[in-house]
Amino acid sequence: MNHSERYVFIAEWYDPNASLYRRYELLYYPADGSVEMHDVKNHRTFLKRTKYDDLHLEDLFIGNKVNIFSRQLVLLDYGDQYTARQLGSRKEKTLALIKPDAISKAGEIIEIINKAGFTITKLKMMMLSRKEATDFYIDHHSKPFLNELIQFITNGPVIAMEILRDDAICEWKRLLGPANSGVARADAPGSIRALFGTDGLRNAAHGPDSFACAAREMELFFPSSGVCGPANTAKFTCCTCCVIKPHAVSEGLLGRILTTIRDAGFDVSAMQMFNMDRVNVEEFYEVYKGVVSEYNEMVAEMYSGPCVALEIQQTNPAKTFREFCGPADPEIARHLRPGTLRATFGKTKIQNAVHCTDLPEDGLLEVRCEHPFVLQAHKSAVQFWCVSNLAVFLDYAVTWLAHNLRLLQLSEKTKWGPAGVAHRLSANPAPRGH
Repeated sequence: MNHSERYVFIAEWYDPNASLYRRYELLYYPADGSVEMHDVKNHRTFLKRTKYDDLHLEDLFIGNKVNIFSRQLVLLDYGDQYTARQLGSRKEKTLALIKPDAISKAGEIIEIINKAGFTITKLKMMMLSRKEATDFYIDHHSKPFLNELIQFITNGPVIAMEILRDDAICEWKRLLGPANSGVARADAPGSIRALFGTDGLRNAAHGPDSFACAAREMELFFPSSGVCGPANTAKFTCCTCCVIKPHAVSEGLLGRILTTIRDAGFDVSAMQMFNMDRVNVEEFYEVYKGVVSEYNEMVAEMYSGPCVALEIQQTNPAKTFREFCGPADPEIARHLRPGTLRATFGKTKIQNAVHCTDLPEDGLLEVRCEHPFVLQAHKSAVQFWCVSNLAVFLDYAVTWLAHNLRLLQLSEKTKWGPAGVAHRLSANPAPRGH
């Protein structure tokens, strides 16, 4: 590989101290994985060529957010014609829709998507209304089976994803196989519809046939106008929260984690992908600032890329999801709790695969809480809801009720006082957010 070959992007970083956006040229050298940055406005070098192992070629596409030494950059455009020709000529986005009959197999399907070289850029579990289903099936309005299609697609949740790769539309259709699952088992036995579908209606998943169709369907599920689109599926009863951390998402572990959660007897009742910025994450982890020594590293990890928030149904009180996550340190987890999520998928105490709600006091406190704890997202809309040990993300722009209120309420209910609460948090072996 040519050591001097490089790809150039125009990137933007929000400077919270100056409250303005700064624009850079980001240069990536694939031969050794090094990066370089130039300040566009001041025409000077901002970062000399430096090896950076956390950035990969597959991360470089327009619209993506990448972290370079704790700065979250948005890739706005190609920086030269060579980069545009090499990386942009065949890149496509398309819609991948997991239908109600295959929701229980979502982990396996997402694993297939990742292994096929797709990047999942958006994801949300939704319930379609009849009107939304009618709009979705607009090409079938003259078909006699339209009502059957609408009844089926509105009968349960769907998972909509925006996926990206070279020739995405054709490659996703090939991965799906023939529309009739019976035909797929004969003609394309390794396809998604052959593996997980039943017939021509219950055929597990959907993909658009053309650029125009893909654009229309992605606009339906992920509107560019800023409205929230079809409703999420959160239930807020008998549930807890799990956040699959950015490193696990970028490493393609999302599908395997979902399958492992399902096989352990837990149900995922809501799911959505988010990109959080530093301000959001600092507010999310505010209660641990000055308490947890790894606070800064925790913050940097959580905004380093997309995360996926899950609402977990917890119907068996004898088996809590927190126990299934395991100790915060994966090395300790592998020795003491080898079957847990962090033991299986975690790498370090910071990159330990998942966050979960874990303080024993949270259940009683949050069940009695009349108002949600919520987070005002700076650029993305993220909400946390406290119901029955839950802090689940939703896509509404709302205001943040400080975690200090949580400490005061806990202090009043336990008679510990603020100092006792702080001591209680610091003594807990697996602080929330790890």
